[in-house]
Amino acid sequence: MLHRLLRSPRRQRAGGASSLPSFLGLVLAVAAVVYLPLPALTVRVDPERPAATSLPWLSARQGQIVDSEGRTVLLRGFNDDALLQIGGAPTPPPLTEADAALMQAEGFDVVRLPISWSLLEPAPGRFSRSYLHQIAALVARCARHHLYVVLDMHTEDFGVGFGGSGAPAWLSVPGVPDLHLPFLGSDWQRHTSPAVNAALAYFWLYPNWQRLYWQAWDKVAVEFRGDSAVAGYDLYNEPHPFPVPPAIFETQVLWPFYATGIQDLARVDPNHLFIVEGDLFGDLPTAIRPLAARDLVYSTHLYSGSILAPTFEGNRGPLQAELEEGLQEARQLPAAYWAGELGIDRGRPIAAAWARAEISLSNQFLTGWAWWQWNDPAGWGVKQGQGPADTAWLDVLAQPFVRAAPGTLSGLRYQPETETLTATVQNQGPEGLVLVSWPASAGAPKSLSSCAMPTSSYVPVSGELALKLSTPRCEIKIQG
Repeated sequence: MLHRLLRSPRRQRAGGASSLPSFLGLVLAVAAVVYLPLPALTVRVDPERPAATSLPWLSARQGQIVDSEGRTVLLRGFNDDALLQIGGAPTPPPLTEADAALMQAEGFDVVRLPISWSLLEPAPGRFSRSYLHQIAALVARCARHHLYVVLDMHTEDFGVGFGGSGAPAWLSVPGVPDLHLPFLGSDWQRHTSPAVNAALAYFWLYPNWQRLYWQAWDKVAVEFRGDSAVAGYDLYNEPHPFPVPPAIFETQVLWPFYATGIQDLARVDPNHLFIVEGDLFGDLPTAIRPLAARDLVYSTHLYSGSILAPTFEGNRGPLQAELEEGLQEARQLPAAYWAGELGIDRGRPIAAAWARAEISLSNQFLTGWAWWQWNDPAGWGVKQGQGPADTAWLDVLAQPFVRAAPGTLSGLRYQPETETLTATVQNQGPEGLVLVSWPASAGAPKSLSSCAMPTSSYVPVSGELALKLSTPRCEIKIQG
């Protein structure tokens, strides 16, 4: 139906015979989707995982991310945009071997790596082997330091042609002006640009550009289908509904888009996590249409009190409500949950308190996250450009946690004032290996539990303590 509604006499290169939507076509398409039925979506995924490379394979089971040894896994770390193209901005700082080593030593276990469609396909149908090699080199660098990588095909304000990230500059709707108004800042210039919003409308309401997008993802999936150090694929960053009303956008456009993409990618790579995001529309909830797919993870971005009202003043209530909303949406899909972004400008007086509140909530609800970000010249990162890491800020974020546990993990809590980590592991049998992230900056840990004994001496550069369980149920207590 949408294809017929959006047909027009003009054609352009977009992966086959295509047409640009007329304004009337867009309006009719929006009206039409209100009345379409809402059956659940199902995608068959049959993993064919080879032997693990450097890290255990990850999958999703019963609402949790688990590794190939059956342990519940918490992924906590950073975003890093070293390979992201943002309009005409300078090349971001690299993610160095020293950076990865520091993340490892401070107990982190994941990097969410934004990558660029624009650099992957700089000309129509021409894919860059050089860029794929850059991605592979960075994945290998992280793996050497026991860091999983989530590959995120990052999109903001549609593409680089408008000063954003994502689509190549050669992809746009002809004849729509990219207006620049003197009273708007650069971000709002992009957000309100007619050219940006026309391109986004065309992308969401007509499948031609979506096919190009999944073709680009296919190139990435083929490259990494046998690499267990890649945790998964974050399929689209921060989708938003304009011009389709929010609830209609999700149920009629967004979830079918994800189902199509997962089905396509699973043909070449059924081995990784498929990470899907809700819509970006302020702090409103996302309408969920059930999507049955193996190894599905639902991701939200947590910025309540940071960039979304109300401003944080010590009340954890709005932060908890935002997290619980994401967890509820994940259950509705159903999927495991992971927060792909959260962060705050570390120069703000509330920054440390906000960060500690978010980390405490992630312990309470047993969730993983990727901080925005590791290196940010604007001040949101642990590093700022080529300078050294801000160790005081890193100490706020680097808190001990249980990164992998057999059976059921509960009661995870870290008390900074006493440097004490506690958790309960309920295993099927007495044997089991628990991996604890323990930052080098927290000092040498000691286990205070008779049922959880270290398997070897703690090595600070590893950022990890391995504990052998001797009982089916163990109350873990570790102190720095």
